[in-house]
Amino acid sequence: MALEEKISELESIILSLRNENKELKELLQQALDKLNKNSSNSSKPPSTDIVRTKSLRISAGRKAGGQKGHKGVTLPISEVPDKIVIHRALECSGCGKDISGVGSLRFERRQVYDIPPIRMRVCEHKSEIKCCPHCEKENKGVFPEEVSHCTQYGRNLKRFGVYLTQYQLLPLGRSAQLIEDLTGHKLSAATLVNINEQCSVQLSGFIEALKENLQKEPVMHSDETGFYYESKRNWLHVATTSFLTYYFAHEKRGKEAMDQMGILGDYKGIVMHDYWKSYLDYLCDHSLCNVHHLRDLTFCHEQETSQWAADMKTLLLEMKAATDKSKEMGLQSLNEQQQQQFTAKYDLLIKEGYLQHPFPEKQPGKRGAVKKSKTQNLLERFKNHREDIIRFIRDFRVPFGNNLAEQAVRMMKLKQKISGCFRSKQGAVCFATTRSYIDTMRKNGFCIMDAIGRAIIGKAIMPFDATYTYPQSG
Repeated sequence: MALEEKISELESIILSLRNENKELKELLQQALDKLNKNSSNSSKPPSTDIVRTKSLRISAGRKAGGQKGHKGVTLPISEVPDKIVIHRALECSGCGKDISGVGSLRFERRQVYDIPPIRMRVCEHKSEIKCCPHCEKENKGVFPEEVSHCTQYGRNLKRFGVYLTQYQLLPLGRSAQLIEDLTGHKLSAATLVNINEQCSVQLSGFIEALKENLQKEPVMHSDETGFYYESKRNWLHVATTSFLTYYFAHEKRGKEAMDQMGILGDYKGIVMHDYWKSYLDYLCDHSLCNVHHLRDLTFCHEQETSQWAADMKTLLLEMKAATDKSKEMGLQSLNEQQQQQFTAKYDLLIKEGYLQHPFPEKQPGKRGAVKKSKTQNLLERFKNHREDIIRFIRDFRVPFGNNLAEQAVRMMKLKQKISGCFRSKQGAVCFATTRSYIDTMRKNGFCIMDAIGRAIIGKAIMPFDATYTYPQSG
C-alpha cells in the first residue's frame, strides 16, 4: 500500500508539473510575441524599435535624390523689386580718372531676398469727442470693432502666436521667447493661452459646418491615438478626407466617445478604419486598413511560421498592384473577371488557413473562451470581414490603407514630442478645434497665417459653400 500511495503521489506531482510547464510556455510565448513586435509587423511606432526593421515598402529601383531630367529650382529675378540700390562707378579702374559724370551704358543686376527687421508697433486709436452746437449732446467717434480695450494685442501678433503654438507645435514658453527675440516685446505664456482660447471660441461655427460636410462624404477615414493631461490617458479621435479634417478630444476611446463626436451615428458612406471594434457598431459600410493587415500577416509569418499568412500577404499585394494599374488607366474598379478571380483565390486561402491552423477545442470544465493564436484570430477576421477587406478592388474611391487618418493622428505624436502633454481638458479641446481648422485650410491650399487671422476676428474661411471649388488632388 505504501508503494501505491507513493506512485499516486508522484503521478499527481508529474501532472501538476506538466500543467505548470504548459502555463510557463504560454507566458514565455506571450512575452516573446510582445518582444518580437516592431513597426514592420505591428502598429507599434518606429521609435519603439530596438533594432532597425525592414520597411514594407517595395523599392522602385531608383537612386535617392533628384532623378534624371528633373529641373532644378532657384530664386527667380524679381521684375518688381521693393528697393533698388545703385552702386555708382566713380573712377576708372584702368587709369584712375574721375568718371562720376559719365552716363551709364547698362546695369548688372543682383538681387537679395531678405526680410526686414521685426519690431513691435503701437498704433493708438483716438475717438474724437464733439459737442453738438444745436442740442449740446456730446458725441464720440466709433472705434473699430476689434479695438475693444484700453490696451490690447492686435490681429497680427495673435495669429503669429496661434501659428507658433498650434501649427508649428512650439511650447508656450519657447513661443513667447521667440516673439520677444524677434520684436523686443515680452509677453507671457498665459497670454498665448488666452489668445489660443479666443481663436478656438471663434471657430464654433466652422466646426459645426465641418461635421455636416464630413457626413456627406462618400468615403471617410477614422482613427484615434492616445495623449495625456492631468496624468491621465485620453484619446484624440479623427475623421478626415482629402480636404477635411476633424479632431475630437475625449476621455474614452470607444463608442461613447464616437457618439459624442457626432459624425458616425448618421453617416451613410464608407468609413475606413483599422478594425477597432467600436466602429463596427455603426450601420455604415466599412473598409479595413490593409496596411495594418500586411504588418499583422508579416508577424504571423515570421513569428508563428504561418505559410497562410505569407500567401495572403502576397495576394493582397497582387490586388493592390492590379488596382494601381487600373487607376492609371482611369477605371473606377477592377473588371468583373478580375474581381471574381481574386475573390476565388481569397476564399481558397481562407480554407487552406483553417486546415493549416485548426482551432483548439474547448476543454471540458474550463471556463471562458478558448485562447487562439495571433494567426487564428487574424484568419477569423479575414473570413468574417472579406468584403470590408477587399472593398478597394470593387470601388476605387476606397484606398488600400488608412494613410490619411494615420497622417492626421501623427500630428498629436509630434505635439507631445515637441512641446509635451496638455495641462487641462480645456487645452486639449482648444488644440483639437484649432487644428481641425488649420489642417482643413492646409489641405485646401490656404495660407495658414491668413486663415488664422480671419478666424481670430470671427471670419473663419468656410470651404464648404456652394460657390467654393475644391482644388484638384494630385
